[in-house]
Amino acid sequence: MAVSRRRFLGTVAGGSLVLTSANRVTGTSQSSRDVFTHGVASGDPLEDRVVLWTRVSGGRGDVEVHWWVATDPEMRTVIGRGSIVTNAARDFTVKVDASGLRPGTTYYYQFSGLDVPSPIGRTKTLPVGDVDRVRLAAVSCSNLPFGYFNVYRCIAQRPDLDAVLHLGDYLYEYRNSRYGDGRALDRVPLPDKEMVTLDDYRIRHAQYKADIDSQAMLQQHPLIAVWDDHESSNNSWMEGAENHDPDEGEGDWPTRRAASVKAYYEWMPIRENRSARQLQIYRSFRYGNLVDLVMLDTRLTGRDEQVDPGDNAAVNAPERSLLGGSQEAWLFGELKESIDDGTRWRVLGQQVFFGAQAPSDAIRNSDVWDGYQANRSRIFDFLEAHAINNVVVLTGDIHSSWALDVPRDPWTGYDPENGRGSLAVEYVTPAVTSPSQYTDRPDEADAAREARMALSPHLKFVDQVHRGYFILDITAERAQADWFFVDTISQRSTRERFGAGYYTRDGENH
Repeated sequence: MAVSRRRFLGTVAGGSLVLTSANRVTGTSQSSRDVFTHGVASGDPLEDRVVLWTRVSGGRGDVEVHWWVATDPEMRTVIGRGSIVTNAARDFTVKVDASGLRPGTTYYYQFSGLDVPSPIGRTKTLPVGDVDRVRLAAVSCSNLPFGYFNVYRCIAQRPDLDAVLHLGDYLYEYRNSRYGDGRALDRVPLPDKEMVTLDDYRIRHAQYKADIDSQAMLQQHPLIAVWDDHESSNNSWMEGAENHDPDEGEGDWPTRRAASVKAYYEWMPIRENRSARQLQIYRSFRYGNLVDLVMLDTRLTGRDEQVDPGDNAAVNAPERSLLGGSQEAWLFGELKESIDDGTRWRVLGQQVFFGAQAPSDAIRNSDVWDGYQANRSRIFDFLEAHAINNVVVLTGDIHSSWALDVPRDPWTGYDPENGRGSLAVEYVTPAVTSPSQYTDRPDEADAAREARMALSPHLKFVDQVHRGYFILDITAERAQADWFFVDTISQRSTRERFGAGYYTRDGENH
């Protein structure tokens, strides 16, 4: 993996796409803000359709909501329209799978409910055929009481993105002061208790969607999201969670999990189908012949319970899985189809650290792929058996920035000088607001980074201080991640700076 010497010179300029006018947000009538308190959003784009989302406030009974799709930001050239009914059964959220669209095209959309128009949103469909470039923003770990979502506002100002990937921890389940104190910034979580019931999850989702910086990003770009643990409860797995205790009045896990999933599907612009009842959030998106984006669920679909990291037998047990058998087979099918179709790059969007953080006999964190050695080895086996190159793993979860090669074992059979032995690369996005290990101790960060990298030859870049995001910029020649860090989260700001850039060349896997 090589370092990019690119430098950030301010917000992106000269983009060919037209941003929805800021006046359409600030100039929205009071009645519109009252009815569409939670803004508008789009997500899960395909070549001929995209999910459009909003929520109507102040309605009772059945509320009819109209929607339009146009090719211009003034909504003069309408090419699709319809209506849908929402009610309390889905918390008055609205979701439309607008179809009949053209590939690789920017569209604008709007709703009307209770005789009031919504803000106008902007979205984009997936391209087909020959594609020269794909640009995706990657974010994770947005904790409201820790501070402002300035990362979202910075992304909203970029006109050159195809989509935003949220890799999990879109919201957090805790009461105030359990993990972040929102009193100083008037960002106390609602309700001020741990989310357990369906009403709890709905209210918390509503609070996050009411955030104006979140609304700005979602209004400008389609979202492709997967959940991690905090959308349900900390360190969750199929049949429980570290932060779920029936003896504390939190009920049984299947009921709580079902509540979190129902609220997630209601409040996120994610496509709903039969899989919504099966906890199957994993899915894929094709950007022509350039990129196959495969979104995985490493939490609720098939994960076995975490084990003591010192229990080597359990960590290496072949029957333990992070993905589950069905998702693993699906992943292998997606990878094989991608190769057979001649797609240049395979991007895996997932939640937890994939590459080795420690030798297999010295595991420190069994919640990540290190704790599920056999499952990871089967993926390595498949990549080697089918000669699959150009795999890029995207990760969130750990509130820090990383770039690394992904060999089977970084300490044997891998050459850091030329990348021999690496089967993929991994880019980890920092948190939107959640703190990293050294966020409050930046003077200790350099020594800690140098010590870690000296012990880990596959690591190329580590930052455990700053909040931010990265832009994944993919062409036929290379897949590059550029990290951007925000200056503050204690006040609203769009100040950001370029942190680092790393790329892998076509066919090199490092």
